[in-house]
Amino acid sequence: MTATRESESTPPFPTIEDLDESNLTARDTDVIQAVVEEGLTVFTFDGLKRLVGLHQEKLSRIIDRLEEEGFVEKVPEGYKITARGSLVARPMGLAQPTLPIVQSLLPRDVDVESILSQLKGRWFGKLRWLGYAKNDDGIVLKWIAEEDGFQIDAKFTDNYLSIDAKIVGAGETSEAVKAAHLLLGHVSRSYNTPRRRGHMVSPVVFYTDFA
Repeated sequence: MTATRESESTPPFPTIEDLDESNLTARDTDVIQAVVEEGLTVFTFDGLKRLVGLHQEKLSRIIDRLEEEGFVEKVPEGYKITARGSLVARPMGLAQPTLPIVQSLLPRDVDVESILSQLKGRWFGKLRWLGYAKNDDGIVLKWIAEEDGFQIDAKFTDNYLSIDAKIVGAGETSEAVKAAHLLLGHVSRSYNTPRRRGHMVSPVVFYTDFA
């Protein structure tokens, strides 16, 4: 009897049939697809607007509709795709290539969670906050430099940091490198514990030929 009551009180996991009665447009599904392809656990409205390139009022109507239909959920840090929303996404194609810029050890005595809290939601130079992706491997913080055509992803795994860039079209590679170094500077300044000799940040920078 207990098992029966639990099964009755637990909402069923959404299935593809749940989408039949939805009023999604092609633009709605494109927005969900963009979020899923970025692997975003949480995203902001302004960040999504820069990612998909839609006018604010149009995107606002889409988000309202997705939230009303149960595909998107409002959370304290922004929005997230629900389990139902994840059913909308199409199979992903080839991932956009990334340019590795910084690979660095972090000091063993720093609080990574403290660093993350000081970076989330903030703007740095040309970088505008998009959101973050979190999984068993770590957490990736994401920013967009809309006018210069690139995106910066900073991945924290234990005491290791990597910063990569995604260059869109004729985006400025050199500007992406500068932005990554600017972000690394903010990471190093966010340490709130003394750094021991021998455990300083040691960035390894990869450059492409900008000529």
